[in-house]
Amino acid sequence: MQEGQIVKAVGGFYEVKNEEGVFRCRARGLFRKQKIKPLVGDFVQFEHHYIQAVLKRDSELHRPPVANIDQAFLVFSMTKPAFSPYLLDRMLVHVEAIEADAVIVVTKKDIATEEELAAFREYQDIYQGLGYPLIFVSGQKGENSEALLPYLKGRLTVLAGQSGVGKSTLLNHLDPNLSLETGEISEGLARGKHTTRQVELLNIAGGSVADTPGFSSLDFTGIEPELVQDCFREIREVRAACKYRGCTHRKEDGCAVKEATASGEIASTRHEHYMQFYDEIEKNRRY
Repeated sequence: MQEGQIVKAVGGFYEVKNEEGVFRCRARGLFRKQKIKPLVGDFVQFEHHYIQAVLKRDSELHRPPVANIDQAFLVFSMTKPAFSPYLLDRMLVHVEAIEADAVIVVTKKDIATEEELAAFREYQDIYQGLGYPLIFVSGQKGENSEALLPYLKGRLTVLAGQSGVGKSTLLNHLDPNLSLETGEISEGLARGKHTTRQVELLNIAGGSVADTPGFSSLDFTGIEPELVQDCFREIREVRAACKYRGCTHRKEDGCAVKEATASGEIASTRHEHYMQFYDEIEKNRRY
């Protein structure tokens, strides 16, 4: 029996790669009864073009469906579509929940207005202050895209972000041989067309990159309310000083997180998003 890693999944077929090449496989019918779904990034055992076993995963994302992730490039444009700290925080919760690293990649700075640039600087300070690398990649020629290359070697990276932010364009700059299809922005909706239709691992700069379909929202499948506070770095650091054990940092008296937010130590937008996510997960758990 051979072993390899799933590098592409489409239409019920899985492309499994190892040192001998790429093999087109199907999953065992028994997997459906066992509720096992192989994912891109999974290491598997296979023979006769059938996956026989999925090996233990180090991590798993539900959306996009990728396993064994080391880090995520969270790609956001400064304009068209506008930067969304709310969506960024949703993505960061998912990345922190699986204990992966996150790199924030910001595109389209070169076409942003002065007002958009000024508005973004405040958010830039927040996320860099939390220790997240934030890298600007601008222009059709992909200026500064080489700054991302050192992050890729030997790692499995998920490339995630809304449609239209320039993920496929970015990948083409990182590896010009890819020639991936790119979409144009709808002026009426300020959104991009979906140009990536399946998850696939691409070999770039000595690492694997999962090019994933664009999306505009993420649910919190598999994340409990109590875990959300662990996914906000600044809350994780301050919460030990809360008066009550089990504090949810929303309405309780003597909450160190609320005090840190009031003093400006914690950004108000971050605490607001934390409370929204906590309430959303709690509500969904009841139904």
